[in-house]
Amino acid sequence: MKKYFASMAVLLFLLLGIQRVDIHAQRPDYEKYGRIATAVVKEDFPGEAVQDYKYMGRKQIDDRQVLDSFQYKVSVNGKPMIMTVQVTHDLKNDRLLSLTVTEQHQQ
Repeated sequence: MKKYFASMAVLLFLLLGIQRVDIHAQRPDYEKYGRIATAVVKEDFPGEAVQDYKYMGRKQIDDRQVLDSFQYKVSVNGKPMIMTVQVTHDLKNDRLLSLTVTEQHQQ
């Protein structure tokens, strides 16, 4: 009887461990658009290092379209600048619809 309980405990432990790995292995659905936004910022400021990156969240536009916002901190000629990239995309066909970049000088 002890072997039965021990084997069931080990099996349960292994199954829970595998499930936990699968949960953490999933990529967020905004990752593709974050890479696109990062490439745009790096293209706009070649040679300048992106110091900070933050996903600002998602707004639902309608049943198919969403707006993901990303914020970057870039140093331009030694002065910090905040770049906000807003990406509108279609959830059904996973296509980029528009991309907007705004700059804000930081004091």
